[in-house]
Amino acid sequence: MTASLARLARRQGRLHQRARILQQIRAFFIAGDFLEVQTPQRIPVNAPELHIDAVASAGHYLQTSPELCMKRLLAAGYPRLFQLCQCWRSGERGRRHLPEFSLLEWYRRDADYHQLMTDCEALLRQLVPGGILHWQGHSIRLDQPFERLSLATAFERHADRSLQQALAHDRFDECYSDQVEPQLGLDRPCLLYDYPASMAALARRRPDKPALAERFELYLAGMELANGFSELTDPVEQRQRFEAEEQQRRAAGKPACPPPEPFLADLAALPTAAGIALGLDRLVMLLTDASDIAEVVAFTPEEL
Repeated sequence: MTASLARLARRQGRLHQRARILQQIRAFFIAGDFLEVQTPQRIPVNAPELHIDAVASAGHYLQTSPELCMKRLLAAGYPRLFQLCQCWRSGERGRRHLPEFSLLEWYRRDADYHQLMTDCEALLRQLVPGGILHWQGHSIRLDQPFERLSLATAFERHADRSLQQALAHDRFDECYSDQVEPQLGLDRPCLLYDYPASMAALARRRPDKPALAERFELYLAGMELANGFSELTDPVEQRQRFEAEEQQRRAAGKPACPPPEPFLADLAALPTAAGIALGLDRLVMLLTDASDIAEVVAFTPEEL
């Protein structure tokens, strides 16, 4: 047996576990009266975002997320949707990153980000019946309420400066990745919420605090697992946000990303809604005690 075949053989146990996890996820959402959908993975344009680069595909792009199509379905009257799909983002490779990765997204009409937080708790508890997740030396309690922590409070607890100071001195990314993230979700999952509106290009502002967006991220053992938010439904403001993101992309020397006009045209019909993206490969890592994302996929890019 060649070395490459030996590596593939060693993954067999985790790939069996992965298949069962996907079956459980589907059962969870079907029981919740969600409709599973499949939307195109090769699209004319993705939502412009400064830190996400799409992969070109013969005049189109591979999707970085199915969110634009799924929100158009919500606007057409679908009440609850979920999708398990492949996505692509250029330049992402590491122990927790793949340029092609599996994503779970779900959306609810007439809901906000608080409902999605509740969904996250229910889904993870179903996937870990014993209530305690063991991963790489961590024992994470799922049988207790998840911690709900504002981003500002997380900086107060774990960083050497406040959130506002980090933003003012262009130190946010450094402080967040080095000081805050590693401390999140160590003994129970953490739902980190209320990001600055400038860090949530598609999220609704908080009505009582418009400088903040109704966005949250789910963390376990210092690993970001999901990103969700109450949807911005104002097409005028959404276009302005896309234009601001595009200006930042151009200033950074990145390729142009024109606005998704069909999405913007349909956005006015979208009622109050919320949506979330959860990294399936990372979830399988956590549920199978894998230290590297390469252990939970059939092939890595280097093996093709």
